[in-house]
Amino acid sequence: MQAGNVSGDIHFHQGPAQGHTGPTPRQLPADVRAFVNRTDELRQLDAILTGQNGDRLVISIHVVAGTAGAGKTSLVLHWAHQVKDRFPDGQLFVNLRGYDSGEPVTAEQALRRFLRALGVPADHIPQDVDDAASLYRSLLADRRFLILLDNAATVSQVRPLLPGSGNSLAVVTSRNRLAGLAVRDGARRLTLGTLPEPAAIALLHAVTRDYRPEDDAEKLAELARLCARLPLALRIAAERAASHPHMRIDDLIADLRDESALWDALSTGMDEEAEAVRSVFAWSYRALPAHSARLFRLLGIHPGAEFSLHAAAALAELSLGRARPLLDDLVGAHLLEQTAPDRFQFHDLLRAFAADQAQSDEPPEQRSAALQRVLDWYLLTADAAQSWIKPAERRALLAPSTAAVPPVAFADYDAAVDWSDREHTTLLRLAPAALSAGFDTLACQLAEVLWNARYPSSPVTDWLETGRAGLVAAERANESAAQIRLLSNLGMAYRQCHRLDEGLECHQRALELARMTAMPSEEARSLNLIGLIHLERRQLDLAATFFERAAAQFRDVDEHRRAAIALSNIASTRLDAGRLPEAEEAAEQALAAHRALNNQGSVGNALYIVAELRREQGELTAAQHAIEEALDIALNLRNHTLEGFWLITFGDVQRASARYGDALTSYQRSAKLHRRLGNRSREALAWRGTGQTYAAMNRHNEAAAFHRQAAAVHAELDDAWQLALELDHLAAAVHPEDPEAARVHWAEALPLLSMYTDPRAGAVRTRIEGRLAEPPGDRG
Repeated sequence: MQAGNVSGDIHFHQGPAQGHTGPTPRQLPADVRAFVNRTDELRQLDAILTGQNGDRLVISIHVVAGTAGAGKTSLVLHWAHQVKDRFPDGQLFVNLRGYDSGEPVTAEQALRRFLRALGVPADHIPQDVDDAASLYRSLLADRRFLILLDNAATVSQVRPLLPGSGNSLAVVTSRNRLAGLAVRDGARRLTLGTLPEPAAIALLHAVTRDYRPEDDAEKLAELARLCARLPLALRIAAERAASHPHMRIDDLIADLRDESALWDALSTGMDEEAEAVRSVFAWSYRALPAHSARLFRLLGIHPGAEFSLHAAAALAELSLGRARPLLDDLVGAHLLEQTAPDRFQFHDLLRAFAADQAQSDEPPEQRSAALQRVLDWYLLTADAAQSWIKPAERRALLAPSTAAVPPVAFADYDAAVDWSDREHTTLLRLAPAALSAGFDTLACQLAEVLWNARYPSSPVTDWLETGRAGLVAAERANESAAQIRLLSNLGMAYRQCHRLDEGLECHQRALELARMTAMPSEEARSLNLIGLIHLERRQLDLAATFFERAAAQFRDVDEHRRAAIALSNIASTRLDAGRLPEAEEAAEQALAAHRALNNQGSVGNALYIVAELRREQGELTAAQHAIEEALDIALNLRNHTLEGFWLITFGDVQRASARYGDALTSYQRSAKLHRRLGNRSREALAWRGTGQTYAAMNRHNEAAAFHRQAAAVHAELDDAWQLALELDHLAAAVHPEDPEAARVHWAEALPLLSMYTDPRAGAVRTRIEGRLAEPPGDRG
């Protein structure tokens, strides 16, 4: 890890292994059955590849644009299956859902999926989009991938997913021309229209010939015209014709013509293709058996674009055994797509149509009941997940399930985390959906449970909208206890994002509410959390006051676990102030209390404090033992927040022991974890350790580069204490080569320390004053 002369951001990236020994992703969905024609378009796609074996790309980006339902995805998938062997390193696929009625898949979410498919552990994935894209391009460099970006709405959704230099190809489908990709990125575009009539007839015949071999070509041409020759509508019409082999084609056409006339009468200015698609959807929908049709329209209510068999059954109040064949009916009719065993999704046009049918065909009370059922199912399943993911946290008292589909029961921690990861996008939409529907109690319950049921590698920022929706619902329902808990969770989330003013405001509101409603335990919790904000700001005396009040109040209400947590925070405050004997006393008491309570995360935190104390006292072996035990706890919990923070101390111990390579490895992992978690302050602390390690190795240019980068972050975060320390380290790094530059940095640091009166700050200030008092030019 070498910084050199750095003018922009410094990024830690784990490059591809020698020989690219990671997994080979094969993410292409299945090829389209009975694909016909589009020979000219396939030829144009083939022209992207040149050379005898397709070993050279004419371009690296190709956009396939066209109207909704024109078969863009089918064309690209069919072509991709034909040429996939020319991309030996793998194929990546994502449906960006740019035209879905819900939120589209963001570039950040897609990058996270791709990087995991490329073998990057979730905890190594940067949270910043630019950094994730840089790592992604690094992994693609010198390799040959086919990347399909389906249903993109905007250039910004696509650009971070494009390969850089190398021999990979990105094919994008969109209803938009995405002109920016052509102008800036050199993309070539293929515009897909409706099928020519012979091709449309061929598609109908390909699907129906095993069931209706006698259908007249002229009649099929009429059916194709009623479908506006759009492949999506044609396939749905063909499946209906195939499923009714004894019904005359004249009758099928008459039905569809009648449906088209109805939609013409109801038209509000839609173009011809849109009207035709709606007509075919309605024609096929009305032909469904009653139970299948009801499930179809109820699925339009589901908050997310994808759903499981269990969620569908809960939504429609069906058993799993009854729901499965109905879903099979919808898949067979081309009204639903199956993406994995027991997982399904809509084409975005069909999802919008299903939602419309729910509005028109389901009474309001039935729609409301269905949404409540599926939200209840997610709530209870998330509650089961949180019992594994955060077992020490209090769980809300929820009514037991009485539904036909019980919540998922998880066998272990990993199963719970896997479910939370898989359902992450849907889970983010639940509390806002409950709020919009007026289910206020359910919305605040969902927000509370999902705070603890988040999968460990999810950025805390993802939960903020959920938390805010829950808080609005709790306020609307006048649920004081829920308001207090959600304010506390929001305050913690803001603190982890280093948005300290917003975090403090949340905790102060929670404190006031707890006092007004006589909830002493929550009052003590708010006091402790306010203390953490002050500790983060290095207002140490104020932080200590809040922690001591919290500890006393926790003891008064027999909250022994939280009293021990407050005692750990008192130890941290004394340690930061440089009052080591007092810190040691509090840390040992806290560690004993946490061990007695078997609270592993808090045991680890107390061990981290002990490790810091032992390191400062020069007892490096004892320090290493303590921090290694803490890190073992973090790894067992799969808690990357704790691991990332404690790795900084581990690196400090390794550096003090002259194990410089090990120290750099620890700091690198810490920086990567904190980048993904969005904690820029702690990421900068890992850079500080890196700089100090290079300085100890007499590699002063590298050291200075990392200290400059860290100083810039602390300045941006308005953290005067950390900025002063960083400037001190930067001065020490540049002093051997440029004493005058060092004096400038020390002079910048000195006034920043004036607001701090604790012993450690005093010692730093005295030392810097001593360096500035040295005669100019003294190279010390």
